[in-house]
Amino acid sequence: MSDEAALTPVARSAASPERTVARAVSDPSDFKNLFVLRGRPSRQAEALVALLACILVIALWEAAARLKLTNPIFLPAPSTVAATFWQMATAGDLLYHSGVSTLRVWVAFLLSAVLAIPIGILMSSYRIVGAALEPIVDFIRYLPVPALVPLSIIWFGVGEETKIFLLWLGTFFQLVLLVADDMRRVPHEYVESALTLGARPRQVLSDVAFRAMLPNLVDSLRITLGWCWTYLIIAEIVAAQSGIGFVIWTARRYMKTPEVMAGVIAIGIIGLVTDQIIRAIHRRAFRYL
Repeated sequence: MSDEAALTPVARSAASPERTVARAVSDPSDFKNLFVLRGRPSRQAEALVALLACILVIALWEAAARLKLTNPIFLPAPSTVAATFWQMATAGDLLYHSGVSTLRVWVAFLLSAVLAIPIGILMSSYRIVGAALEPIVDFIRYLPVPALVPLSIIWFGVGEETKIFLLWLGTFFQLVLLVADDMRRVPHEYVESALTLGARPRQVLSDVAFRAMLPNLVDSLRITLGWCWTYLIIAEIVAAQSGIGFVIWTARRYMKTPEVMAGVIAIGIIGLVTDQIIRAIHRRAFRYL
């Protein structure tokens, strides 16, 4: 009897993970679940569908460019954009500008989170705080950030403070309301049970309510981080000499569309990688969901 034949089915599965993945992807039930309401296909099946969808979009885009259905000045071929991106990443300063933009976004995002989480919790927990702050938050969050660029320059000048402030402004007030909603979703029975057992209000907030809202809070932070990136161009056109927004804005002046799209793709790649990392942390930290 051969060594492979002597292995148990579990051992054979562990010894050949490629076969396990292949069987998981080729299982017809996985693909059927993609069309079922709230179906649960495997991650391999979802990844395969996502990959095929991306390939299809890029192929159609490339075909439209090759067939001259689009003007290359306005929509260059993806192969041209990819070559430009590679040249900017290897021979240019795209990596440096990406690092500068990432640092600005994370500083503004962390500052927003540090302020918004306790304020949102207090707004939802104590009505006097909510009644006082909700009208102000609702008013400011509807203000367009570009309209506040002149004021931010007057207040902070044209240095890094203005860029951080604009990114913070587009993130903080949205996050406050999301945190308050996450706290409101905590079942009131949890609070009543903790109070019945003798917990103090501060202990109820920190040891019961905060832990119950934590999974939703991580999702809210992930969503808000994406919003913070959407304000990057606005923040980096204010007398900036570095950052992806600066690269995109400079290329726009000279109609260098491939460079503009390369900068946009850089933002998308950074955002996608960050989002997937946070998703993985969420799945690992909250396996009970």
